[in-house]
Amino acid sequence: MTKFRGLLLLGSAVVLAACSGATDVASPGDGVIVLPPPPTPTPPPTPTPPPTPPGGVVPTDCPTGTANVGTATFSGQQVRVCQLSGVITGNLLLRNVQNLVYALSGGVRIGRDVGGDGQRPGGAQGILTIEAGVTVFGSSGADFLLIERGSQIFAEGTATRPIVFTSRSNMEGTAGDNTISQWGGLVVLGRAPIHTCIGQGVVGGTVGCESRVEGADGLYGGATPADSSGRLRYVQIRYPGFEVSAGNELNGITFAGVGSGTFAENIQVHNSSDDGIEWFGGRVNHRYVVVTGADDDSLDTDLGYRGALQFGLVVQRSTGGDRMIEGETSGNDTRTPRSRPAFANVTYIGRRSPNGLLFRGGTDFDILNSIIQKDAGACVQMADAFTISTDNTPTDPTARKAGPPNVRGTFHSCAGGPANGSGGVTTQQVTDILTEASRGNVVNATNTLTGTWFPGATELAVAAINAASINAFFTNTTYVGAFSGTSDTWYNGWACGLGGTTTACTAVPLPRQ
Repeated sequence: MTKFRGLLLLGSAVVLAACSGATDVASPGDGVIVLPPPPTPTPPPTPTPPPTPPGGVVPTDCPTGTANVGTATFSGQQVRVCQLSGVITGNLLLRNVQNLVYALSGGVRIGRDVGGDGQRPGGAQGILTIEAGVTVFGSSGADFLLIERGSQIFAEGTATRPIVFTSRSNMEGTAGDNTISQWGGLVVLGRAPIHTCIGQGVVGGTVGCESRVEGADGLYGGATPADSSGRLRYVQIRYPGFEVSAGNELNGITFAGVGSGTFAENIQVHNSSDDGIEWFGGRVNHRYVVVTGADDDSLDTDLGYRGALQFGLVVQRSTGGDRMIEGETSGNDTRTPRSRPAFANVTYIGRRSPNGLLFRGGTDFDILNSIIQKDAGACVQMADAFTISTDNTPTDPTARKAGPPNVRGTFHSCAGGPANGSGGVTTQQVTDILTEASRGNVVNATNTLTGTWFPGATELAVAAINAASINAFFTNTTYVGAFSGTSDTWYNGWACGLGGTTTACTAVPLPRQ
């Protein structure tokens, strides 16, 4: 019965709809069943990234050509360490990557020696390029970087992002004001002329005249005065130098047979255990050089070096250091080409008892428009009779001796007086040379330096000579010494330990982006 009634009612509804013509009454069979909307899915939680380590993300890998030796923490910052080792030929680029530093493992050699003529069997060129802001460190005296003859280094920082070569102890923050001898240093070998050769009867300055560099067992020398070993600019060398054996030492930087085609400016060597910079022959020129805290000689020239340097600052430590310049020519005045370095506008600040500038062995030398201040010892020492003799033999202009070292337009303020003689030269002879009226030197002066090395009233009163008339590399100045005044801080930003905007040399040199 119930089923029947339902069918009857359904039929009636259909009839009524048909009769009335209505179109707005829907059949139950045509209705839309509205279901509740499905629940909105809950998105998965956003993963929380791992915390960024202090100083930013540490790279996971190293540039091509270097070895990934893991990470280290320096000054509380984790960094990736990428290692250089062995002999590197072809092109290697050390990129500036945040939180990435480079380590030297042993003696790293760029290229294989091509010989003085570029044709030595087995020779191969290497080219090392280092970007601004990069840090490279060594862990022991056995770690050094050597550029072979025929190879090149292009290490060009900027005034605010210098390239820093330093020691592991400096990276770890344990280097102090008197730290020295922490790694080997930088050695650059070239094919420019030298005057002391391996072998009997080899003529100096010829393509076959070569010598072996101290400390690193590499050959240098040739007959290409304008040879190029690359470019160095805005570079610091901290805590280098190492005694391999008695009398066989690595310097902060060694330039051996390096030609004038090499660009090397805005360079600092700090706390070298041997010489700050030593030149063995060659022709490379420099501007804006700083040598601080060298434990032996700050600047050392030998074997026929004939390059020029303008604008330099030399400051000794009170606890170490020998001469501020050691200029000599092995073999007295019998070898060619003769040494004839020319240094202008350098300020020398001496703290040690040895005499400040030593010239011996018959060397020629131009010291122009400079300031020499010493707390102990004499300003200038000349040794050996050859050093003050005159040999104007005109047969070879590069061999001709022009007389005693040419010190002109220079201010002397030294506790031991302006002059000292030894080895057959008397102090009076040296005094007579320095005080010749035509030389324009000021001797036995009282210095008025401010801020350690900036000129005061007495230094600013010294008349500068025309340095360009003696060496075409020089720019003429109206002042003597490295600086025109207290605002002339050309070392700012790229050097260390000099105040102003320089960082402390003991500060950890993490890469600068």
